[in-house]
Amino acid sequence: MKQNNKNKIIQIRNLTKSFDKNVILNNINLDLFEKESLAIIGKSGSGKSVLLKCIIGLLTPNKGSIKIDGREMVNSSPREKENILLDFGVTFQNGALFDSLTVWENIVFRTIKFNKLSKYDAKKLALSIILNLGLDKNILNLYPSELSGGMQKRVAIARAICDKPKILLFDEPTSGLDPITGSIIDELIKNTVSRLGVTAITITHDMSSVFKFADRVILINNNNIEWVGLPKKMNDSKNETIKKFLKNKNYD
Repeated sequence: MKQNNKNKIIQIRNLTKSFDKNVILNNINLDLFEKESLAIIGKSGSGKSVLLKCIIGLLTPNKGSIKIDGREMVNSSPREKENILLDFGVTFQNGALFDSLTVWENIVFRTIKFNKLSKYDAKKLALSIILNLGLDKNILNLYPSELSGGMQKRVAIARAICDKPKILLFDEPTSGLDPITGSIIDELIKNTVSRLGVTAITITHDMSSVFKFADRVILINNNNIEWVGLPKKMNDSKNETIKKFLKNKNYD
């Protein structure tokens, strides 16, 4: 991927995050480019999810800068942060769907908050999204508890893309799924990112997923970015942690 011709969507400089004396991320520097699909790998507790939460403002770094399309996220005002977050669509590891809302209400939850839509128009919007994702219209009025784990993941993706964000974040999208369902989710992410022309960050420990949809990979280890490169370069890497990921396929 020729990144020199791409705009930098996310710029992270000297980012450090600790909890008390426990340093999780130390002096992280990272650029994410327009329409790039980036995979973040690393062992449990390496700081992958902490980095994601810093990017979207759920956690405040101890020091450093995070610029989203040129706008500073760190220590921004609540109004500024809210405006920046309008560019994001996020799926969390467990889906984080609202149990008390139906599928269609989950999908358009944020859209209704920021745009005055009638119930008819909101439901129509939800329907168009799930059909694009290969889901059946009959699930619209179901509740999350009535869906399989794989279906919940797909509804979470539908909710993430509803507002046509510039940036999509996926936190362990295939975690807990069987290989066949996980493969379906991988293809869904790949096709969605391509179709919408968005920038994507995916946290995963599933190496088969990395090779399916990632343009670039970073490995977080020992509180910092230990390796960065193209997926196809991983097989030739001398990095021991990379080797363990490739050997075990699901190294955690």
